[in-house]
Amino acid sequence: MQVFIIPVTPFQQNCTLLVCDQTQQAAVVDPGGDVEQILATIKESGATVAQILLTHGHLDHAAAAPELAAALGDIPIIGPHQDDQFWLDGLTEQSARFGFGHAKAFLPTQWLNDGDTVQVGAYTLNVIHCPGHTPGHVVFHSPELHLAWVGDVIFQNSIGRTDFPRGNHADLISSIQNKLFPLGDDIQFIPGHGPTSTFGQEKMHNPHLKIGKKYS
Repeated sequence: MQVFIIPVTPFQQNCTLLVCDQTQQAAVVDPGGDVEQILATIKESGATVAQILLTHGHLDHAAAAPELAAALGDIPIIGPHQDDQFWLDGLTEQSARFGFGHAKAFLPTQWLNDGDTVQVGAYTLNVIHCPGHTPGHVVFHSPELHLAWVGDVIFQNSIGRTDFPRGNHADLISSIQNKLFPLGDDIQFIPGHGPTSTFGQEKMHNPHLKIGKKYS
């Protein structure tokens, strides 16, 4: 799997292009904006994008999904969990508030649930529902690649905000400790913002979690 990180929007959100090295089939995760930049990366990769995957419904992760889907031949938009529908319904209001142009509300082609899988070429990504930052946030995990796309659940030395509507700090901590950390210390993750890290590194050094605690 080739992974291209494409920082988009004024928030420098880590949109990613996932390309199966066996089939050249690809997916785009969290296209929040800057569609021309995303399309240029796709063209350079030579891949065929078959779907768009969304971790959650915030503007900087989801706003450009309909435009990108249309530009790529009306490909499906997959995710997040349906509990984030109110965020997608409010994209126009969000875009006006943050000066992101004019994002339109939309419904994805398919909602995702905990335990679902999505296929990117020859690779299977497991879907993990991780509420807290938003109620419908999902994480994509590849056991084969020891890699996860975590959106805004956890960052290097930080965790997602929970002061948004329907955010919940206790749910966020539970998602991290009970759903993500058990995947393994060696799992590298690509967060929605900032550099990559591993779950093992964050267990030991993330100041927003219990430093040094062992999670089984």
